[in-house]
This record gives sequence, structure tokens and C-alpha cells, in this order.
Amino acid sequence: MESCNLQVIDREGKTHELEGLVGWRAMEVIRDYGLPIKAECGGCCACATCHVYVDAAWVDKLVPASDEEINRLDDAFDVESNSRLSCQIILTKELDGLKVTLAPEG
Repeated sequence: MESCNLQVIDREGKTHELEGLVGWRAMEVIRDYGLPIKAECGGCCACATCHVYVDAAWVDKLVPASDEEINRLDDAFDVESNSRLSCQIILTKELDGLKVTLAPEG
């Protein structure tokens, strides 16, 4: 399988270079590397505990958020225009190098 690099800025401002597989959810990669992301529902878009901020250079490269994701973001803290649920970001070759920042926990 092809790999996809993911840059994650943690809540202390440190950048982590992660490698995931194309087809995986960004949340799965972040969680598997042990970064502090709750992802309580395991990727079912049933909570907002995998909330991230997508770097401005990448926002328009993502598949637009579904109505379900937009509604679920109402449960997140400090939602911004670049807020997404990392469980809804599926890694692709085109997203190699995607940069996100972990949102504050509630």
C-alpha cells in the first residue's frame, strides 16, 4: 500500500511527522502514533473528540465536510472555519504532507 505523510501540531505547538497509509483516516494515524486525541467513537462521526484545524494551504484540497460532520462539529470546542473531524479525513496520495493542528480538548 502507498503511504501518506501527515504533519500534526500538538497542543504544545510541537510538529510531529507521521506516516500513514492511503485509505486510512487521519484520526487513526494520529491515534496510532500515540498523540493525545480521544476519538471516543472510533471514527463513526458520533462525537467531536478528534477535532483538528486544517492548515489553510490544505483546506480546499479536502473533500467538503458532510452535513453530518458539520452538525457534529457543533459539539466541539473552539470551532473555526478550518475545523474538521479527523475521522472524516481519508488520506489520499493528493493529501501527502497534509498539515493539521490538534484542537483544544473540552
